[in-house]
Amino acid sequence: MTDEKDKQSPQDSTDPMVPDGEVNPIDTDYQIGQDNIAVQVGPFGLDIHNRVFAISGLAVIVFVLLTLIFQNQVAPLFGDLRGWLTSNLDWFFISAANIFVILCLFLIFSPLGKVRLGGTEATPDFSYLGWFSMLFAAGMGIGLMFFGVSEPLSHFTTAYGGTSMENGVRTDWAPLGGAAGDALAAERLGMAATIYHWALHPWAIYAVLALGLALFSFNKGLPLTIRSVFYPLLGERVWGWPGHVIDILAVFATLFGLATSLGLGASQAAAGLNYLFGLPEGNTMEVLLVAGITLIALVSVMAGLEAGVKRLSQINMVLAALLLLFVIIVGPTLAIMTGFAANLAAYFQHLPALANPIGREDTNFSQGWTAFYWAWWISWSPFVGMFIARVSRGRTVREFLVSVLLIPSLACVLWMSVFGGTAISQYLGGFEDVASADLPLQLFTMLDVLPWAQVTSFVAIILVVVFFVTSSDSGSLVIDTISAGGKVNAPTPQRVFWCTFEGLVAIALILGGGLVALQAMAVSTGFPFTLVLLVSCVALVKGLASEPKAV
Repeated sequence: MTDEKDKQSPQDSTDPMVPDGEVNPIDTDYQIGQDNIAVQVGPFGLDIHNRVFAISGLAVIVFVLLTLIFQNQVAPLFGDLRGWLTSNLDWFFISAANIFVILCLFLIFSPLGKVRLGGTEATPDFSYLGWFSMLFAAGMGIGLMFFGVSEPLSHFTTAYGGTSMENGVRTDWAPLGGAAGDALAAERLGMAATIYHWALHPWAIYAVLALGLALFSFNKGLPLTIRSVFYPLLGERVWGWPGHVIDILAVFATLFGLATSLGLGASQAAAGLNYLFGLPEGNTMEVLLVAGITLIALVSVMAGLEAGVKRLSQINMVLAALLLLFVIIVGPTLAIMTGFAANLAAYFQHLPALANPIGREDTNFSQGWTAFYWAWWISWSPFVGMFIARVSRGRTVREFLVSVLLIPSLACVLWMSVFGGTAISQYLGGFEDVASADLPLQLFTMLDVLPWAQVTSFVAIILVVVFFVTSSDSGSLVIDTISAGGKVNAPTPQRVFWCTFEGLVAIALILGGGLVALQAMAVSTGFPFTLVLLVSCVALVKGLASEPKAV
């Protein structure tokens, strides 16, 4: 413990890592970067954590090489791996996600919600509008573009039929039951199932890790890296091998979670280019897209955070808002507006059944969709969590959690209601091609029925590409921070290394099994990191309990 004078920090400091007002910092002799190796390779300087960077970097290089060399042999292996993990651990992923939601709700209503990130007198670095925009942009760009039409439509058509087929066996579609022949009920069931995957649960996953990173960096004075959250449980051992393992797992989870998103983005961009311009689809086109967009991301990385990520994120938000508004105006406007509230009500009505981890008969849904999603979101949590932490200084815990859970969730509900609802209306109006198209193509098939289809489809491709670039750029920054011992301004060549290998991992997985391989690695790295996140919940509560409350 420290005395009261140590808890009071200078009020005129502009360093975001220096608290304002009272905090209860952790007294440790550890200095950020003390285990790093600083070397000069020609004109380039490196400043890397000698164990985390070495182990994770070498492992990724070996993985890429082996996957590229043994493409035919690894493809069935990835398929078997994904199937085994989701079929045997669906209850674990569903239970873990429920725990994260419950913890967030507990913290919101408990006295711990009065703790302010950055000290009792800290003020927010961003306005509400700017903060909310960054919260939404951080989490799900490529995923919303890929699944905005395809997932609501998939669940609707299956519920409309009442049953689904999995491996030749008829199974109940969901714990909600079917809605055979009832279009309105099927739409509500389909949208409830979709919103379940995009609302409270994924954002609770992000919020738990983001809150831990913000608390232990801004209030406790520890490095901005995953291991710092575990100091209440591990003490000084967190700077040794237990902490190394935590950070290495975070690197793997983030890298393969990003690779999954990049692979999805490449497949959708390839489908759109084929649809608009007749360019060939397939692995070759997707590899070329990943390579080309990774080169653009490298330029953004070298331009820096302000000139690169910030400007691209602003372009993203403007284009996404324009596309959303366009579909609302020219699509079934009344159905979209009324559907938003109805879909939200259906989500809360069916949430207990959707979140039930035991006794499930809907294996196609709970394993094929939910288990994959939760593993994917968890693998993204170091990336999104660190970004959210860095922009949330000055917020109270209660304000932080309410905003991180509700604002992006409502934005996702609106996005799914607009794009999914429009596609469902088209299907019921007789345009069944929107449902029969391949998943990456369904967005463009939906837009084709609306006015200015060529323009909007091209805008959609641009959005996918820009989301792709910002995810790769921001992800390489986060991985680099972790592998540099918590240094937030490590040399640019290190980010170039990680950005390059994010693209190479995506290429290796595309060639080694396509979408199944991408999903397999997201699930397999998400599983061990789920254990890390569950333990971090205990450390988070202990850390919050020791902090002074803001008035």
